[in-house]
Amino acid sequence: MRTRGFLHWVLTTLFVLAAIAVMVRLGFWQLDRLAQRRAFNDRVLAAQAMPVLNLNENVPLSDLETMEYREVIVEGTYLFEDEVLLRNQVWEGRLGFHVLTPLQIRGSTWAVLVDRGWIPFEEAQLPARLAFQEQGMVTVKGIIRRGQEHPDFGGVPDPTLTPGQTRLEAWNLVNIPRIQQQTRASLLPIYIQQAPDPAWQGLPYRALPEVEISEGPHLGYAIQWFTFAAILGIGYPFYVKRQLHKAGGYPAKPLEDEDE
Repeated sequence: MRTRGFLHWVLTTLFVLAAIAVMVRLGFWQLDRLAQRRAFNDRVLAAQAMPVLNLNENVPLSDLETMEYREVIVEGTYLFEDEVLLRNQVWEGRLGFHVLTPLQIRGSTWAVLVDRGWIPFEEAQLPARLAFQEQGMVTVKGIIRRGQEHPDFGGVPDPTLTPGQTRLEAWNLVNIPRIQQQTRASLLPIYIQQAPDPAWQGLPYRALPEVEISEGPHLGYAIQWFTFAAILGIGYPFYVKRQLHKAGGYPAKPLEDEDE
């Protein structure tokens, strides 16, 4: 019986130690998330504070991906033959697509993918989509966005091309390297999310993302996990002592000196 009891306490103690280790690890994971969030906030605020980048004057290729959310302006002509759609986009509760069209930059060999906005699902297929083309030289104002090569957790990746298939018309991600494979012009490593314009009232509907600049709940969660670990680590020895007292494992108070 004593061996069984001893084994019980050993297993219980190991379980408690493992639980404490997991809680501490979760606390540090939340601190890592906090550091990432702070770095994201700093990057966004720095980009938003920079002057508008004119892609007709300068194309800093090595730095473009670090400039996400910086304002940008560019002139060029759209290459509608290489236009694609971004799936699962919603506008005021209606399902549709975002239209992604390469823009040949005026005076440059480069093109840039432009998210021109939302169109309804039922008007996304050709020839209905031809009504949304903007011909001739255009000026695009918006913000720089990074592409996405891999889906978020739980997301769906874009399928690979089947034998005989030369292009994907609709995409789950703005995967610029893969879209480049079916685009004749050389694409910049970023895309532009076009800003709304009071003079533009029709489709595609345009809106810029609202970027939340906050630290989120990560610090609070970290404190909670560390607190849980401390409570368990400090409380468990007292619990063991109390249980042993009840079971008679050792006396509740010191033994008196036998000589006395």
